[in-house]
Amino acid sequence: MAPEGSRLVGIDVGGTKCLGVLVDASGTVVAECRKPTPHAHELIPVLASIVEELGGASTVGIGVPGLVTFDGVVRASPNLRGARDLPVASGLGAAINARVHVENDATSAAFAEWRAGAAAGADDAIVVTLGTGIGGGIVMGGRLQRGAHGFAGEMGHMIVERDGIACPCGLRGCWERYASGSALGDPATGRTGEQIVAAARQGDATSIARIEEFAGWVAIGLASLVNLCDPSVVVLGGGVLGSRDTVMPSIRTKFAEALYSAEARPHPRLEVAVLGERAGAIGAALLASTPV
Repeated sequence: MAPEGSRLVGIDVGGTKCLGVLVDASGTVVAECRKPTPHAHELIPVLASIVEELGGASTVGIGVPGLVTFDGVVRASPNLRGARDLPVASGLGAAINARVHVENDATSAAFAEWRAGAAAGADDAIVVTLGTGIGGGIVMGGRLQRGAHGFAGEMGHMIVERDGIACPCGLRGCWERYASGSALGDPATGRTGEQIVAAARQGDATSIARIEEFAGWVAIGLASLVNLCDPSVVVLGGGVLGSRDTVMPSIRTKFAEALYSAEARPHPRLEVAVLGERAGAIGAALLASTPV
């Protein structure tokens, strides 16, 4: 935990916006700032301006989509235009004269939910964010898992359908093409996920069937992760989970059907994330100030 009086800033770099927060030592947000996400070559000045508008910081954490090395270089990011070997930590650190820590955005959100959200108190947890794509983080034995190179947790790019739908990452059949928040929409009719959920609440059979199909794809990936990691809790986040009354019952049912030897094992709790859109920024701020 950071010392009292520390100024901790976290910034979540999203596909359309950069959300910055100033938090206290407990992770409580005391101020925030939003700016449109620029092209990668303009990212450092935008991040620096957010830190300045929040009044400066003693440590800064940045959550960025894609592959992020331990020394804060973004190797690749399908959802951040022009990002390739982008030295965010060193570039921003020089611009603001402060220590900067850079992490994958979904890993940052997972850390926040583990430390201060729906997975608090669990030694073994998986956090999955169903957003434009799918990201997440894994906690095992009370430690956030980063892998050998810092790239652990890219669960959205598990292949669930060989030669399936093309993904922006260059592969086909990635889980996020079937189970992300954006995947709930129906391209054939032009209906968004929100419209499908609203129609399902009114009893529309086609929309209910679409949600059942979507829940099945979510469950396939969750079951694979649980079979691999055996967590005590799985936290699901993302805008689509705002419709938990409509979507979550189907996910719970499909998950129980997909889990290996479901009748012979304890099932993890399936929880909905509680920190909302600020999770990535809060987690980034806490990661920058907390040895993990």
